[in-house]
Amino acid sequence: MEENKTSGAKKDLIYQLDGIPPIPVAVPLGLQHILAMFTSNLAPCLILAGIVGLDGPDRIIMVQCAMFVSGITTFFQLYPIPLFGKKSGLPRIGAELPIVMGTSFAFVPTSITVAKMYGLPGVLGGALVGSLVEIAMSFFIKPLKKYFPPLVIGAVSIAFGVSLLKAGTNYFLGGVGKPDFGSVENISLGLSVFATVVICQRFGKGIFKVSAILMGIIVGYVVAFFMGKLNFALLSSANWFSVPIPFRFSYEFHLDAILMFSALYIVSGLETIGNTSGITVAVFDRDATTKEMSGAVLADSLGSMIATVFNTLPNTAFGQNAGLVAMTKVINKFCIATGATVLVVAGFIPKIGAIFSLMPDSVLGGAVLSVFAMITVNGIKLVTKSGFSQRNVTTLSTILAIGMGLAGMPEGTYKEMPVAIQYLFKDSVAATCIIGIIINAIFPADKVEEAVIEV
Repeated sequence: MEENKTSGAKKDLIYQLDGIPPIPVAVPLGLQHILAMFTSNLAPCLILAGIVGLDGPDRIIMVQCAMFVSGITTFFQLYPIPLFGKKSGLPRIGAELPIVMGTSFAFVPTSITVAKMYGLPGVLGGALVGSLVEIAMSFFIKPLKKYFPPLVIGAVSIAFGVSLLKAGTNYFLGGVGKPDFGSVENISLGLSVFATVVICQRFGKGIFKVSAILMGIIVGYVVAFFMGKLNFALLSSANWFSVPIPFRFSYEFHLDAILMFSALYIVSGLETIGNTSGITVAVFDRDATTKEMSGAVLADSLGSMIATVFNTLPNTAFGQNAGLVAMTKVINKFCIATGATVLVVAGFIPKIGAIFSLMPDSVLGGAVLSVFAMITVNGIKLVTKSGFSQRNVTTLSTILAIGMGLAGMPEGTYKEMPVAIQYLFKDSVAATCIIGIIINAIFPADKVEEAVIEV
């Protein structure tokens, strides 16, 4: 009887932040988190690799590094590292919460814009230096929050959701420039994946629901195999073991690219704050503390810097994993750490990266289209949260008119304008973010509108 009580107490540890539950209990719960985010973690890298034309081995390296860095940054969030000691008063690196980190979709539209101008070196260089903005942001979370209300963040989410939908559609149709772009085969393959994702999200239970994208890709691989669209040469030539090497690709530093990424790091930091608060509200029934938010953002920014050093795109806290924590109430750090360990180990096995690197473009497009649409919908939800007062309608329409309407035009459109304006208008997502901050400062919300936002 006493033994049964002890066993039950150990299993109850999964609902506590600290403690070590039994391995047979912890590992499946950790793997559940990895299945929920695995494809979304790698998809931004695969999209960028396709845009810059990376060959098979280089594509594997980027995917391999994405897995490795996501695992490391998740460990930062679970087990914080104090800066200059616990009593220094400085933010720690990490929130000490069950936050799972992964490659951010928010950087994909801007990465595409920068890649077209300066190639992969410009993307990595801009993302590396731009991360300093989020590092600085982590030290001033409390005073800065008022400058980024849901209306602004919602407008930015709409902007990069719409931008991503275009990129996702190109992949859905088979990849721009491919000889079979838009073919019936490609559309059928993409639809098989998209339909599987939607069905799993709508009717799936348990692991089938939380890993709907992965399920769609598995179906896509099966269909692609029978279509003869899988080339296993890359898989057979990939090594079983390889150490992720930093600075594998070259880096270039261009002021306009750095400014574009700097704006997006603000959005990434706020996304991490939102997911941190989502976890504490759902599980602990309280708002996240300033210490937790600052630590989460600092881990995000340093993890993003490490990601660019290791040849891949920046990180952010993953919303689907925050949702999984809220749904299951499993908050034990050790459980999440087992999943993070799987990610780190996977980063040393190029065969895993090769499996995802041989994914046909239509499979990738079918998998991510629903994700991109959801980003847009989440932006609309944030805007709705702010209400549609006359001030909000005017502010939002101005942000979208300038950020999405005038910005992102072809190179040279604004060549007669001041250099600062040219920099601002090169990328619609970054422009939406910067314009949103400026317009919100010019037309601040009154007390009634702030009360609506709080509710």
